[in-house]
Amino acid sequence: MDQRAGYGQFCPVSMASEILCSRWTTLVVRELLCGSSRFNDLRRGLPKMSPSLLSKRLKELQQAGVIVTRPNENGTLEYRLSEAGEELRPLIIGLGEWAQRWMESRLSLKNLDPSLLMWDMRRSLVVALLPERRSTIQFVYSEVPLQQRNWWLVVDRGSVDLCSFDPGYELDLLVESSLRSMTSVWMGLTTIKDEVDSGQLRLEGDPALTYAMPQWLGLSIFAKVSRRVQ
Repeated sequence: MDQRAGYGQFCPVSMASEILCSRWTTLVVRELLCGSSRFNDLRRGLPKMSPSLLSKRLKELQQAGVIVTRPNENGTLEYRLSEAGEELRPLIIGLGEWAQRWMESRLSLKNLDPSLLMWDMRRSLVVALLPERRSTIQFVYSEVPLQQRNWWLVVDRGSVDLCSFDPGYELDLLVESSLRSMTSVWMGLTTIKDEVDSGQLRLEGDPALTYAMPQWLGLSIFAKVSRRVQ
């Protein structure tokens, strides 16, 4: 790995921090660990990061030996974690588990982002528990600006597409919720049943899809971490 100017200490923690502690870098690694490999997919998982800064961080990670690049069959450049990058997996997951365990829920729900929530939900759906036919599920977050209010997940033949515009298919399930409530469910801070019972979440459509939602929705990988603070 290249050593760059930084803290000027021989301590390995210092050397690792020079690579990983610049703004957004750990989140770029998080997205790569979650399976994103194309630039546009990385952007969808980092919606508030500018494309120019993302390019810069990817270049830095490549220079540090954390990622490698290669063209796919279409000639599009893809980013993959190297062996060194893969070794970061328990460290990145450990950071998330620490925050889930020790940070107050009101702080973890401070920065809500519908595009990030939906992208996370899209890649964690348990497709095997959904019907073999095409299923279209609409999420409506009534309190957010109009351009980010409506989202559709379309599951068809094992693939999941996320749309921010009406795909034109017959709707199988409508999910109406506040963004805070759905994020709380996703993070394991509450349950679908609790939010429905409190009137914060409404489900309308296919009874089988509705009943099985707690199973096929999937949750954040940190949802099962026991919390020490509320």
